Amino acid sequence: MEVPEKTETGRRFDHFLTVVLIGLTFLLIFSIIVLSCVPPVSKDALVHHLAIPKLYLKNGGIHEIPSMIFSYYPMNLDMLYLIPLYFGNDIVPKFIHFSFALLTAWLIFYYLRRRIDPNYALGGALFFLSIPIIVKLSITVYVDLGLIFFTLAALLLLLRWVESGFKPKFLILSAVFCGLAMGTKYNGLITFFLLTLFIPFIYSRYAGDRASSFFHTAGQGLLFFILGLLVFSPWMIRNYMWTHNPIYPLYNNWFGAQETVLNIAANPFQFRSQVYNENWWQMALLPIRIFFQGQDGNPQYFDGRLNPFLLVLPCFAFFRKRDEFDAIKMEKKILLAFSLLYFAFAFFCTNLRARYFSAIIPPLVILSIYGVKKMLAVLSAPPPQQLKRMGVTLIIVSTFLALLLNSLYIF
Repeated sequence: MEVPEKTETGRRFDHFLTVVLIGLTFLLIFSIIVLSCVPPVSKDALVHHLAIPKLYLKNGGIHEIPSMIFSYYPMNLDMLYLIPLYFGNDIVPKFIHFSFALLTAWLIFYYLRRRIDPNYALGGALFFLSIPIIVKLSITVYVDLGLIFFTLAALLLLLRWVESGFKPKFLILSAVFCGLAMGTKYNGLITFFLLTLFIPFIYSRYAGDRASSFFHTAGQGLLFFILGLLVFSPWMIRNYMWTHNPIYPLYNNWFGAQETVLNIAANPFQFRSQVYNENWWQMALLPIRIFFQGQDGNPQYFDGRLNPFLLVLPCFAFFRKRDEFDAIKMEKKILLAFSLLYFAFAFFCTNLRARYFSAIIPPLVILSIYGVKKMLAVLSAPPPQQLKRMGVTLIIVSTFLALLLNSLYIF
């Protein structure tokens, strides 16, 4: 597929756009830094992500705290918060958390720069950082941004594994990052489960003659499975020593429990019907509502805002697939499959919160940028010039509106 050479005007516009996108990105980062320069006030930060490390410091080491059930959760990021807390600073943990948003934005930029061009990559990074739920997390001492980064790193390394001709080092690195995701938050188990299933399927489909052996194909998934669990194992060992359950409190034993977090959340529709008085059609529209009706601090409306364009733009990424390289088609399918399946797993939770779905935001951002690129490519075709200009204008306005919706949340 040949790319037409740009005119001098086109190059100047690209340069101008680069300057604007970089300027907006730095303005956004500066705004988030300013918003972060106050002591933490969120409940989860004060009673969990800061309280547990402080108790560890007071005790002189990690110890069991049976009265605080969340002390049994994996704590990769919480351990990083120990360093500033040791020096009596509870604001620096916000910046540690925010740094993972910046790392995620860099991954998005790096991927899109290789696949499209720098301006689309900058747009993707800016779009991600400005999404309201990401801004909220960036100024809060949580761990979700760490989960987002490790999940995206594992997913993109899996794509790189395929691109490289299935070199083992990329599969190993993907497993390591997946293990770090699990060690950050139990939601990482969803990523682990999905990628473990993806690997044999991808290998059997794209490895050619090397996938002729069932054991060789299954071995790829087994290698990922073992390495991921190995990285996650310190937290499993800790919980097993304390409770005889490596993933406590998800289950009270290996095979289930009389009352568990999953059992309590077994019927989210009944929960919303009884607690929020929602009818059947409101619950049927939940997968769409979560992108449109988010409100901070309101559990009924997902305790956080996403962006409607995360739902709309990815649809255009799959137009005119015949014009694309096979590698791009494959990667978009994997990103979409991961997003849909992760959403389906996280959906069946009593308290639907936007941050529980946050791991799919980067793949959706990448697909959104692909969607913008595809729409511009379609409208750049020769027929009617006036219609072409109208279409390009509409896309630019839509992209601007997507960023405007995000900026209104901040300013």
